[in-house]
Amino acid sequence: MPTTLNLVLIRVEDIEWSKAFFELLGFRFSRHQHGNGSEHYACEFPTFVFEIYPRLETPSVGARIGFSVASVERAVCAIREAGYAVLSQPKDSPWGRRAVVRDLDGHHVELTTPVGAERVSGD
Repeated sequence: MPTTLNLVLIRVEDIEWSKAFFELLGFRFSRHQHGNGSEHYACEFPTFVFEIYPRLETPSVGARIGFSVASVERAVCAIREAGYAVLSQPKDSPWGRRAVVRDLDGHHVELTTPVGAERVSGD
């Protein structure tokens, strides 16, 4: 069996703010708590889970995470309108249309619309 990614977990200062940021990108979260652990948000995909936990002792800043989105331009527009930082404007790359944004905790989030994916008219 090949090694595959099945979990991405970030630790943030305010899970409600972080949830709202990632919802701008199309994520849908549900609240979870395992045993006596911290309440957190999880978005479950067929092959992996993306979780947002409150920051305790160890922040997750420094990791760069990336997601495929239907339209980089629409995602960046939503991020910009909500007041978040756009570090790299949408541009073509060998992997598709790509941009980088930053959440309030400093996580760099790469957004890509893969080569050959449908582009929304006007993008």
